[in-house]
Amino acid sequence: MAGKIHMMIEKIVRERAKGDPIIESTTKTKLILKGFDPNKFSATSADDLQLIVKLKQVASDLGVSL
Repeated sequence: MAGKIHMMIEKIVRERAKGDPIIESTTKTKLILKGFDPNKFSATSADDLQLIVKLKQVASDLGVSL
């Protein structure tokens, strides 16, 4: 399924920010620092199982359940 990483990143940002643009920005920055640039993944990006596992750990660290 292409785009799973993109959907996961969007969910992390949405759940953490809850509509607050400042928290949205800082969450995206945290994701970039952890190796997940939200601008790099799209709905058609190929999924990599290793990246999905790592992203699940990052989500857990940020307090988001995927």
